[in-house]
Amino acid sequence: MLALFSLPQASTLAANTDNLFNFITFISVVSFTGVIGAIVYFICKYHRTKSDPEKTPYIEGHPVAEASIMVVLFILVMVMFAWGWIDYMKLRTAPANSMEVNVTGRQWMWNFEYLNGRKFVNEVTVPKGRNVKFVMTSMDVLHSFFVPDFRIKQDVVPGTYTFVWFNATQTGNFQVYCAEYCGTSHSGMLAKVHVIEAEEYDRWQKKWEWEKQLGIKPVEASEQTSQNISQANTVSANANVETSAERGKKLFTSKGCNACHGITGKVLVGPPLNKVFGSEVELSDGKKLTADENYIRQSLMDPNSQIVKGFQPLMPVFKGTLSDDEINSLIAYIKSLKE
Repeated sequence: MLALFSLPQASTLAANTDNLFNFITFISVVSFTGVIGAIVYFICKYHRTKSDPEKTPYIEGHPVAEASIMVVLFILVMVMFAWGWIDYMKLRTAPANSMEVNVTGRQWMWNFEYLNGRKFVNEVTVPKGRNVKFVMTSMDVLHSFFVPDFRIKQDVVPGTYTFVWFNATQTGNFQVYCAEYCGTSHSGMLAKVHVIEAEEYDRWQKKWEWEKQLGIKPVEASEQTSQNISQANTVSANANVETSAERGKKLFTSKGCNACHGITGKVLVGPPLNKVFGSEVELSDGKKLTADENYIRQSLMDPNSQIVKGFQPLMPVFKGTLSDDEINSLIAYIKSLKE
């Protein structure tokens, strides 16, 4: 069958989506044809001109046929549901060791930040053939990150993190849309995903990191402009640019987090944070949670809502005092505490 709307299948997930879509389309066409055919057949067979026009013909039911149709339709619906659920879970569950990029939506632009501190507006470059995970949040209203050629779409919600991943199979430039109405310039909230060969991507990032360390200041002009950007989008690299984890480490100290949380396994006022990310945490009420990005964000914004078992509710509330960028940096630092 033809691919969905003849769009490129530019990610490993695209074929799965197209196959399900084509299957549902095929079943729908067959069902529609069958229903219309049955209607035409009954009109012709039981037309009043073929019997006493004053008497409606009596039609007996066929329990076996009726039950068979119901069973077949039920099985088809369950197959569609199971198929869709499996593909949805594949989209929701990023493979381990995926390359992460922080994405922040705001009216009306997309901000991208790599873990090495490199930032872009309305464009992001990723390697072909590698798993890439976008960790997304919104600074204002609800947005939706949609790349048709990859068949990925995920709501971007203020005050929380959502995730989407893909593995690009083609090089080139792929359009990003906001698929959730977000205001007057919603239609202009566009971005590009640039996919290049993995080796070229590594050289591109290493070159930037070397220039940063040497204090060189290259300027990279963005191909995209936005109505609320007065000049071309530029990104400068210099010795002062820090990775997200480095910024988070400084915030960890400046905000006094180190006074209560150890990073080497030592228990202080609060639970230690080394190796905590991705682990299972037991709360004082017996509930168990995975320490992911949303868990850490909630612990900062409303720490009393999820108190770790064995500790007292003494942590201050940071809601309103930390920006989204600072929260991302603190999360990146906690992720780095693997030892």
